[in-house]
Amino acid sequence: MLKFIQLTDIHLIDGGRRLYGVSPESRLHAAIDSINREHDDADFVVFTGDQAHWGNEATYRVLTDAIARLNMPVKVLMGNHDHRETMIRMVPGVETDENGFVQSVMETEAGRCLFLDTKKEAPTDAGEYCPKRLGWLKQQLETADGPVLILMHHPPLKLGLKGMDIINLLDAEAFFDVLEPHVTKIRHIFFGHVHRPIFGNWRGIAFSSIRGLNHQLALDLKAPETSVPGNFEPPVYAVVLADKDQVVTHMHEFMDRSPHFELVTPEGVDGRDYSLNMRHGDWDRMA
Repeated sequence: MLKFIQLTDIHLIDGGRRLYGVSPESRLHAAIDSINREHDDADFVVFTGDQAHWGNEATYRVLTDAIARLNMPVKVLMGNHDHRETMIRMVPGVETDENGFVQSVMETEAGRCLFLDTKKEAPTDAGEYCPKRLGWLKQQLETADGPVLILMHHPPLKLGLKGMDIINLLDAEAFFDVLEPHVTKIRHIFFGHVHRPIFGNWRGIAFSSIRGLNHQLALDLKAPETSVPGNFEPPVYAVVLADKDQVVTHMHEFMDRSPHFELVTPEGVDGRDYSLNMRHGDWDRMA
């Protein structure tokens, strides 16, 4: 079974500086520590965009030093905060297609993984998928003889989060026109950008997004387009298990420090008394 890790929206800043009062660099190293300790059997790690907050060279040096600590292959995708040319130049192993976009293919036992570049040049944070990229995607889908997994930054659909929906993938209809003949073999779309755990189905294709590493988008479905409310819900990375028949995505709050305990009642302990004590915060019986 294929196993990979998804991280997204790190928003690194160089010089050890904080963003919204939090250190994205420290969060990234904590995630890497957890991955190396708990999931060193993963086939690869994918960063689904916005590795950098400003996209400058110094930030990508911080990223390069961090990902060098990972014990498995790494894929780094474009986000709206990233700078394409700088990232390609500064981060080893970033792959591009024949048109210079950060796009690549990986054949796995779960099928073909397609890593897409949805970066649209400033002054917008929205995404685009231009005719050249559509042509590349069309070719990859047509030549895939089995299941396909798609990984990208911008969501190709509206999620009910108005401030983010206006900066999703702007040419989603053209994007879907290329996907539509192959819907039956596209198992899942993984994306970032929205800093929230969201799961669903778009025109017959399952999708998921996850929280970022530094800051999150608050769940406020009543907020207007002019508002992007944030909060500090715990950071996560996704642990994905997939084969040709299924895709399973686990959300791991890797910085959680709450007590761990067995849910099975220990032998010789009254089950009713044990469960009541655990519910009310009495951890003595764990010893």
